[in-house]
Amino acid sequence: MGRILKGFGLLSASFAVVLFGVEARAQDIAGTWQGTMRAGKGQRIVVKIAKNGGGWTGVVYNLDADMAYEGRVTTQMSLHGAELRFAIAPIEASYEGKLSQDCGSVAGTWTQSGQQRTLNLARATGDVVWEIPKPNAAMATDADPDWDVTTVRPSDPNGKNAGFNQRGRQILFERQTVEAMLVLGFGLHKKQIVGEPDWIATDRWDVRGIPDVPGQPSLAQYRSLIRKAVLERFGLKMHMEQRELPVYTITVARGGDKMAKSTGDPNGLVQENDRDNGGQRLVQMTNASMADFVLAMKVFADRPVVDQTGLIGRYDIRLKWTFDEAQAPTDGTAAPSLFTAIQEQMGLKLEPVKAMTDVMVVDAVQRPGAN
Repeated sequence: MGRILKGFGLLSASFAVVLFGVEARAQDIAGTWQGTMRAGKGQRIVVKIAKNGGGWTGVVYNLDADMAYEGRVTTQMSLHGAELRFAIAPIEASYEGKLSQDCGSVAGTWTQSGQQRTLNLARATGDVVWEIPKPNAAMATDADPDWDVTTVRPSDPNGKNAGFNQRGRQILFERQTVEAMLVLGFGLHKKQIVGEPDWIATDRWDVRGIPDVPGQPSLAQYRSLIRKAVLERFGLKMHMEQRELPVYTITVARGGDKMAKSTGDPNGLVQENDRDNGGQRLVQMTNASMADFVLAMKVFADRPVVDQTGLIGRYDIRLKWTFDEAQAPTDGTAAPSLFTAIQEQMGLKLEPVKAMTDVMVVDAVQRPGAN
Protein backbone atom coordinates (compact mmCIF):
# COMPACT_ATOMS: atom_id res chain seq x y z
CA MET A 1 0.00 0.00 0.00
CA GLY A 2 2.82 2.37 0.90
CA ARG A 3 4.48 1.66 -2.45
CA ILE A 4 1.24 2.46 -4.26
CA LEU A 5 0.83 5.74 -2.38
CA LYS A 6 4.44 6.64 -3.06
CA GLY A 7 3.95 5.99 -6.78
CA PHE A 8 0.78 8.08 -6.80
CA GLY A 9 2.69 10.90 -5.13
CA LEU A 10 5.38 10.82 -7.79
CA LEU A 11 2.74 10.80 -10.54
CA SER A 12 0.97 13.78 -8.96
CA ALA A 13 4.17 15.75 -8.71
CA SER A 14 5.05 15.03 -12.34
CA PHE A 15 1.53 15.92 -13.47
CA ALA A 16 1.67 19.20 -11.54
CA VAL A 17 4.94 20.13 -13.22
CA VAL A 18 3.42 19.49 -16.64
CA LEU A 19 0.32 21.51 -15.82
CA PHE A 20 2.36 24.35 -14.35
CA GLY A 21 4.57 24.45 -17.45
CA VAL A 22 1.58 24.61 -19.81
CA GLU A 23 -0.15 27.21 -17.66
CA ALA A 24 2.98 29.38 -17.51
CA ARG A 25 3.36 29.29 -21.27
CA ALA A 26 -0.37 29.78 -21.81
CA GLN A 27 -0.41 32.96 -19.77
CA ASP A 28 2.13 34.59 -22.08
CA ILE A 29 -0.31 35.69 -24.81
CA ALA A 30 0.44 39.42 -24.92
CA GLY A 31 1.36 40.57 -28.41
CA THR A 32 0.02 40.54 -31.95
CA TRP A 33 -1.98 37.63 -33.36
CA GLN A 34 -3.23 37.42 -36.92
CA GLY A 35 -5.01 35.11 -39.31
CA THR A 36 -7.37 34.98 -42.28
CA MET A 37 -11.02 34.24 -41.59
CA ARG A 38 -12.81 32.03 -44.08
CA ALA A 39 -15.45 34.48 -45.32
CA GLY A 40 -15.88 35.49 -48.95
CA LYS A 41 -12.43 36.04 -50.41
CA GLY A 42 -11.01 35.98 -46.90
CA GLN A 43 -10.89 38.57 -44.13
CA ARG A 44 -7.50 39.35 -42.57
CA ILE A 45 -7.93 39.71 -38.82
CA VAL A 46 -5.38 41.18 -36.42
CA VAL A 47 -5.81 40.85 -32.64
CA LYS A 48 -3.55 42.89 -30.36
CA ILE A 49 -3.59 41.50 -26.81
CA ALA A 50 -2.27 43.26 -23.72
CA LYS A 51 -2.11 42.41 -20.04
CA ASN A 52 -4.81 44.18 -18.02
CA GLY A 53 -4.30 43.72 -14.28
CA GLY A 54 -5.01 40.06 -13.63
CA GLY A 55 -6.62 39.55 -17.02
CA TRP A 56 -6.37 40.47 -20.66
CA THR A 57 -7.75 43.01 -23.08
CA GLY A 58 -7.60 43.17 -26.85
CA VAL A 59 -8.19 45.30 -29.92
CA VAL A 60 -9.41 43.56 -33.09
CA TYR A 61 -8.87 44.89 -36.63
CA ASN A 62 -10.38 43.67 -39.91
CA LEU A 63 -7.84 44.68 -42.56
CA ASP A 64 -10.31 43.97 -45.38
CA ALA A 65 -13.05 46.24 -44.01
CA ASP A 66 -13.71 49.72 -45.40
CA MET A 67 -12.31 51.30 -42.24
CA ALA A 68 -9.49 48.85 -41.56
CA TYR A 69 -7.80 51.34 -39.24
CA GLU A 70 -10.76 51.22 -36.83
CA GLY A 71 -10.05 48.70 -34.09
CA ARG A 72 -12.77 47.13 -31.97
CA VAL A 73 -11.94 46.85 -28.27
CA THR A 74 -12.89 43.53 -26.72
CA THR A 75 -15.59 43.79 -24.07
CA GLN A 76 -14.55 40.46 -22.52
CA MET A 77 -11.43 38.32 -22.77
CA SER A 78 -10.42 35.24 -20.77
CA LEU A 79 -7.83 32.49 -20.84
CA HIS A 80 -8.51 29.31 -18.89
CA GLY A 81 -5.85 26.69 -19.45
CA ALA A 82 -5.57 26.56 -23.22
CA GLU A 83 -9.08 27.96 -23.89
CA LEU A 84 -8.99 31.54 -25.21
CA ARG A 85 -12.26 33.44 -25.44
CA PHE A 86 -13.13 37.04 -26.20
CA ALA A 87 -16.19 39.04 -27.22
CA ILE A 88 -17.02 42.36 -28.86
CA ALA A 89 -20.53 43.11 -27.64
CA PRO A 90 -21.39 46.13 -29.86
CA ILE A 91 -21.05 44.03 -33.04
CA GLU A 92 -22.38 40.81 -31.45
CA ALA A 93 -19.13 38.96 -32.13
CA SER A 94 -17.27 36.36 -30.09
CA TYR A 95 -14.30 34.05 -30.49
CA GLU A 96 -13.39 30.71 -28.95
CA GLY A 97 -10.08 28.99 -29.62
CA LYS A 98 -7.54 26.55 -28.25
CA LEU A 99 -3.98 27.69 -27.64
CA SER A 100 -1.24 25.40 -28.94
CA GLN A 101 1.25 23.87 -26.48
CA ASP A 102 4.03 26.13 -27.72
CA CYS A 103 1.77 29.19 -27.27
CA GLY A 104 2.38 30.15 -30.90
CA SER A 105 -1.05 29.64 -32.46
CA VAL A 106 -4.76 29.43 -31.70
CA ALA A 107 -7.23 27.22 -33.57
CA GLY A 108 -10.70 28.67 -33.21
CA THR A 109 -14.05 29.90 -34.43
CA TRP A 110 -15.37 33.43 -34.91
CA THR A 111 -19.14 33.82 -34.30
CA GLN A 112 -21.08 36.91 -35.35
CA SER A 113 -24.85 37.34 -35.54
CA GLY A 114 -25.29 33.58 -35.31
CA GLN A 115 -22.86 32.74 -38.13
CA GLN A 116 -19.70 30.76 -37.38
CA ARG A 117 -16.47 30.95 -39.37
CA THR A 118 -13.08 29.34 -38.88
CA LEU A 119 -10.38 31.74 -37.70
CA ASN A 120 -6.96 30.36 -36.78
CA LEU A 121 -4.54 32.89 -35.32
CA ALA A 122 -0.75 32.83 -35.24
CA ARG A 123 1.53 34.92 -33.06
CA ALA A 124 3.30 37.50 -35.25
CA THR A 125 6.46 39.49 -34.61
CA GLY A 126 8.85 41.60 -36.63
CA ASP A 127 8.41 41.94 -40.38
CA VAL A 128 5.59 39.40 -40.63
CA VAL A 129 3.18 41.58 -38.65
CA TRP A 130 0.46 42.96 -40.92
CA GLU A 131 0.41 46.75 -40.93
CA ILE A 132 -2.67 48.50 -39.59
CA PRO A 133 -3.64 51.21 -42.12
CA LYS A 134 -3.67 54.77 -40.85
CA PRO A 135 -6.88 56.78 -41.20
CA ASN A 136 -6.95 59.51 -43.80
CA ALA A 137 -6.29 62.98 -42.52
CA ALA A 138 -9.49 64.98 -42.19
CA MET A 139 -10.48 67.27 -45.05
CA ALA A 140 -10.08 70.97 -44.22
CA THR A 141 -13.16 71.98 -42.25
CA ASP A 142 -13.81 75.04 -44.44
CA ALA A 143 -13.43 73.08 -47.72
CA ASP A 144 -16.38 72.78 -50.12
CA PRO A 145 -15.29 69.74 -52.18
CA ASP A 146 -16.44 68.95 -55.69
CA TRP A 147 -15.62 65.98 -57.90
CA ASP A 148 -12.33 65.88 -59.75
CA VAL A 149 -13.26 62.68 -61.64
CA THR A 150 -16.40 60.51 -61.42
CA THR A 151 -17.76 57.41 -63.13
CA VAL A 152 -21.37 56.24 -62.97
CA ARG A 153 -22.45 52.75 -64.03
CA PRO A 154 -25.47 50.50 -63.48
CA SER A 155 -24.75 48.16 -60.57
CA ASP A 156 -24.00 44.50 -61.04
CA PRO A 157 -27.26 42.76 -60.02
CA ASN A 158 -25.14 40.04 -58.40
CA GLY A 159 -22.84 42.47 -56.60
CA LYS A 160 -22.47 42.12 -52.84
CA ASN A 161 -20.96 45.45 -51.80
CA ALA A 162 -23.45 48.18 -50.98
CA GLY A 163 -23.30 51.48 -49.13
CA PHE A 164 -21.78 54.94 -49.07
CA ASN A 165 -18.07 54.33 -48.54
CA GLN A 166 -14.58 55.75 -48.87
CA ARG A 167 -11.43 53.77 -49.74
CA GLY A 168 -8.30 55.84 -49.71
CA ARG A 169 -9.10 59.01 -51.65
CA GLN A 170 -11.86 57.32 -53.62
CA ILE A 171 -15.50 58.00 -52.72
CA LEU A 172 -17.92 55.18 -53.57
CA PHE A 173 -21.70 54.91 -53.68
CA GLU A 174 -22.21 51.19 -54.28
CA ARG A 175 -25.54 49.67 -55.43
CA GLN A 176 -27.44 52.83 -54.49
CA THR A 177 -30.66 54.20 -55.93
CA VAL A 178 -31.05 57.88 -56.79
CA GLU A 179 -33.75 57.96 -54.11
CA ALA A 180 -31.20 56.83 -51.51
CA MET A 181 -28.79 59.52 -52.71
CA LEU A 182 -31.49 62.17 -52.31
CA VAL A 183 -32.41 60.92 -48.84
CA LEU A 184 -28.84 61.11 -47.53
CA GLY A 185 -27.60 64.01 -49.63
CA PHE A 186 -30.53 66.34 -48.92
CA GLY A 187 -31.49 64.96 -45.49
CA LEU A 188 -34.95 63.88 -46.60
CA HIS A 189 -37.25 60.96 -46.02
CA LYS A 190 -38.41 59.27 -49.23
CA LYS A 191 -41.95 60.51 -48.49
CA GLN A 192 -40.58 64.05 -48.71
CA ILE A 193 -39.76 63.46 -52.40
CA VAL A 194 -42.62 63.97 -54.89
CA GLY A 195 -42.98 64.15 -58.65
CA GLU A 196 -40.18 61.64 -59.24
CA PRO A 197 -40.16 58.86 -61.87
CA ASP A 198 -40.48 55.31 -60.55
CA TRP A 199 -37.00 54.25 -61.67
CA ILE A 200 -35.20 56.42 -59.09
CA ALA A 201 -36.35 53.99 -56.38
CA THR A 202 -35.51 50.78 -58.29
CA ASP A 203 -32.47 51.31 -60.56
CA ARG A 204 -29.19 50.82 -58.70
CA TRP A 205 -25.96 52.60 -59.55
CA ASP A 206 -22.26 52.55 -58.70
CA VAL A 207 -20.74 56.02 -58.42
CA ARG A 208 -16.97 56.27 -57.98
CA GLY A 209 -14.85 59.37 -57.90
CA ILE A 210 -12.05 61.44 -56.42
CA PRO A 211 -12.83 64.73 -54.65
CA ASP A 212 -10.84 67.79 -55.71
CA VAL A 213 -9.81 68.35 -52.06
CA PRO A 214 -7.58 65.83 -50.22
CA GLY A 215 -8.54 64.24 -46.92
CA GLN A 216 -11.44 62.38 -45.38
CA PRO A 217 -14.64 64.43 -45.71
CA SER A 218 -16.89 65.14 -42.76
CA LEU A 219 -20.49 63.95 -42.98
CA ALA A 220 -21.56 67.40 -44.18
CA GLN A 221 -18.86 67.39 -46.89
CA TYR A 222 -19.74 63.83 -47.91
CA ARG A 223 -23.41 64.80 -48.25
CA SER A 224 -22.39 67.80 -50.35
CA LEU A 225 -20.56 65.42 -52.73
CA ILE A 226 -23.69 63.25 -52.98
CA ARG A 227 -25.82 66.28 -53.88
CA LYS A 228 -23.34 67.40 -56.53
CA ALA A 229 -23.21 63.91 -58.05
CA VAL A 230 -26.99 63.82 -58.43
CA LEU A 231 -27.15 67.35 -59.82
CA GLU A 232 -24.24 66.92 -62.23
CA ARG A 233 -24.51 63.28 -63.34
CA PHE A 234 -28.25 62.63 -63.08
CA GLY A 235 -29.36 66.08 -64.22
CA LEU A 236 -31.54 66.71 -61.17
CA LYS A 237 -33.72 69.82 -61.29
CA MET A 238 -36.00 70.42 -58.34
CA HIS A 239 -37.53 72.97 -56.00
CA MET A 240 -38.54 72.87 -52.33
CA GLU A 241 -42.00 73.44 -50.84
CA GLN A 242 -43.66 73.17 -47.45
CA ARG A 243 -46.47 70.61 -47.13
CA GLU A 244 -48.32 68.94 -44.28
CA LEU A 245 -47.21 65.32 -43.90
CA PRO A 246 -47.45 62.53 -41.31
CA VAL A 247 -44.18 62.62 -39.32
CA TYR A 248 -42.69 61.25 -36.11
CA THR A 249 -41.52 63.65 -33.45
CA ILE A 250 -38.68 62.37 -31.27
CA THR A 251 -38.55 63.62 -27.69
CA VAL A 252 -36.84 62.66 -24.42
CA ALA A 253 -38.91 60.06 -22.55
CA ARG A 254 -39.84 60.31 -18.90
CA GLY A 255 -36.77 59.46 -16.83
CA GLY A 256 -34.32 61.07 -19.26
CA ASP A 257 -32.14 59.77 -22.05
CA LYS A 258 -30.03 56.61 -21.62
CA MET A 259 -27.36 57.31 -24.24
CA ALA A 260 -23.63 57.29 -23.52
CA LYS A 261 -21.89 60.62 -24.01
CA SER A 262 -19.16 60.29 -26.61
CA THR A 263 -15.59 60.74 -25.45
CA GLY A 264 -14.42 61.43 -29.00
CA ASP A 265 -13.41 64.70 -30.61
CA PRO A 266 -16.54 66.91 -30.62
CA ASN A 267 -15.40 68.17 -34.02
CA GLY A 268 -14.47 64.69 -35.23
CA LEU A 269 -16.14 62.47 -37.80
CA VAL A 270 -19.26 60.40 -37.17
CA GLN A 271 -18.86 56.64 -37.59
CA GLU A 272 -21.95 54.60 -38.48
CA ASN A 273 -22.44 50.89 -39.00
CA ASP A 274 -25.74 49.13 -39.60
CA ARG A 275 -26.76 45.64 -40.61
CA ASP A 276 -29.82 43.41 -40.92
CA ASN A 277 -30.12 39.82 -39.76
CA GLY A 278 -33.15 37.63 -39.11
CA GLY A 279 -35.70 40.43 -39.46
CA GLN A 280 -33.72 42.58 -37.02
CA ARG A 281 -31.68 45.70 -37.61
CA LEU A 282 -28.71 46.97 -35.59
CA VAL A 283 -27.57 50.59 -35.93
CA GLN A 284 -24.39 51.74 -34.18
CA MET A 285 -23.16 55.32 -34.27
CA THR A 286 -20.06 56.79 -32.64
CA ASN A 287 -19.59 60.50 -31.95
CA ALA A 288 -23.07 61.27 -33.32
CA SER A 289 -25.27 64.28 -32.66
CA MET A 290 -29.05 63.99 -32.52
CA ALA A 291 -29.15 65.53 -35.99
CA ASP A 292 -26.95 62.65 -37.21
CA PHE A 293 -29.23 60.09 -35.56
CA VAL A 294 -32.40 61.66 -36.99
CA LEU A 295 -30.81 61.62 -40.45
CA ALA A 296 -30.16 57.87 -40.05
CA MET A 297 -33.75 57.30 -38.92
CA LYS A 298 -35.03 58.95 -42.09
CA VAL A 299 -33.59 55.95 -43.91
CA PHE A 300 -35.17 53.34 -41.63
CA ALA A 301 -38.45 54.82 -40.32
CA ASP A 302 -41.62 54.75 -42.42
CA ARG A 303 -42.13 58.52 -42.22
CA PRO A 304 -39.98 61.64 -41.63
CA VAL A 305 -38.53 62.13 -38.13
CA VAL A 306 -38.43 65.58 -36.51
CA ASP A 307 -36.02 66.17 -33.61
CA GLN A 308 -37.66 67.80 -30.58
CA THR A 309 -35.29 66.42 -27.92
CA GLY A 310 -33.35 69.62 -27.34
CA LEU A 311 -30.28 67.43 -26.73
CA ILE A 312 -26.89 68.82 -27.67
CA GLY A 313 -23.46 67.23 -27.73
CA ARG A 314 -22.41 63.88 -29.19
CA TYR A 315 -23.30 60.34 -28.23
CA ASP A 316 -22.32 56.73 -28.84
CA ILE A 317 -25.54 55.03 -29.91
CA ARG A 318 -26.49 51.39 -30.20
CA LEU A 319 -30.06 50.61 -31.30
CA LYS A 320 -31.45 47.19 -32.20
CA TRP A 321 -35.03 46.50 -33.23
CA THR A 322 -37.20 44.01 -35.12
CA PHE A 323 -38.60 45.27 -38.42
CA ASP A 324 -39.95 41.95 -39.76
CA GLU A 325 -41.51 39.61 -37.21
CA ALA A 326 -41.93 36.87 -39.84
CA GLN A 327 -38.12 36.51 -40.03
CA ALA A 328 -37.32 37.22 -36.38
CA PRO A 329 -36.38 34.49 -33.87
CA THR A 330 -39.31 32.91 -32.03
CA ASP A 331 -37.35 31.82 -28.95
CA GLY A 332 -37.82 35.08 -27.08
CA THR A 333 -34.48 36.61 -28.10
CA ALA A 334 -35.89 38.91 -30.80
CA ALA A 335 -35.38 42.64 -30.32
CA PRO A 336 -38.49 44.80 -29.69
CA SER A 337 -40.20 47.08 -32.21
CA LEU A 338 -38.57 50.38 -33.19
CA PHE A 339 -40.88 52.38 -30.89
CA THR A 340 -40.10 50.20 -27.87
CA ALA A 341 -36.39 49.89 -28.68
CA ILE A 342 -35.87 53.66 -28.89
CA GLN A 343 -37.54 54.14 -25.50
CA GLU A 344 -35.89 51.19 -23.71
CA GLN A 345 -32.40 51.51 -25.21
CA MET A 346 -32.08 55.27 -25.71
CA GLY A 347 -34.59 56.86 -23.34
CA LEU A 348 -36.29 58.64 -26.23
CA LYS A 349 -39.84 58.53 -27.56
CA LEU A 350 -41.33 58.49 -31.07
CA GLU A 351 -44.83 59.89 -31.55
CA PRO A 352 -46.83 60.04 -34.83
CA VAL A 353 -48.26 63.49 -35.68
CA LYS A 354 -49.00 65.66 -38.71
CA ALA A 355 -46.82 68.71 -39.30
CA MET A 356 -45.66 71.12 -41.99
CA THR A 357 -42.33 69.96 -43.37
CA ASP A 358 -40.00 70.40 -46.34
CA VAL A 359 -40.84 68.56 -49.56
CA MET A 360 -38.63 68.22 -52.65
CA VAL A 361 -40.54 68.47 -55.92
CA VAL A 362 -38.56 66.76 -58.68
CA ASP A 363 -38.88 68.77 -61.90
CA ALA A 364 -36.43 66.66 -63.94
CA VAL A 365 -34.00 63.76 -63.48
CA GLN A 366 -32.47 61.39 -66.01
CA ARG A 367 -30.40 58.25 -66.23
CA PRO A 368 -26.77 59.24 -66.85
CA GLY A 369 -25.12 58.82 -70.22
CA ALA A 370 -21.71 57.31 -70.95
CA ASN A 371 -18.84 58.34 -68.67
